Amino acid sequence: MGSSCCGNDVKFDGASKEYKKRLWVIIFLNALMFVVEISGGFLSKSQALKADALDFLGDTLTYGLSLFAIDSTKNVKLIVSALKGMSLLGMGLWVAISTGLEFLSPMTPRTEIMGFIGFLALCANVVSVLLLIKYKEGDANIRSVWLCSRNDAIGNIGVIVAALVSSVLNSGIPDLIVASFMSVLFVQSSIQILVQCFQEWKEA
Repeated sequence: MGSSCCGNDVKFDGASKEYKKRLWVIIFLNALMFVVEISGGFLSKSQALKADALDFLGDTLTYGLSLFAIDSTKNVKLIVSALKGMSLLGMGLWVAISTGLEFLSPMTPRTEIMGFIGFLALCANVVSVLLLIKYKEGDANIRSVWLCSRNDAIGNIGVIVAALVSSVLNSGIPDLIVASFMSVLFVQSSIQILVQCFQEWKEA
């Protein structure tokens, strides 16, 4: 019940045992990587790693809400999707503000820790993306799950690149640039989710 459920007339709503099993695997991976990344973020003094860890935490809660919403009414699904959109917006603004303050006195992160944990996170998110790729189109609830996983993979690549550049330049600026980019990505995705929620609300 994958892409065949995502036709032009009927949007996939997650009502599939296979999809739910995959979502449970992804929830576990995200919860585990939040613990790993937030610890690594403080150890390495990396703002990008902390931002990515926050994203993992948000995704863990988001995916849990998505599982709850799958078998709920259309209105409940729209409310849950709107909450996820707002949480992404909140994360984006928090990362933007905290990163902006770090620009006042940038610190060079411990790039070996930053790069290694970024690579672990990328592996976890590549697994998540592969599990979800056949379900990337659907209603607002399903669409938000895909966007979160895609954002994580992009963010992880950014963390790894920032670690390499910071190591070469012996500067904390690349780390802060990646964190800033991630904040923009969070806000952009939140807008996409909220716009789709509004469109589906009008259709309902």
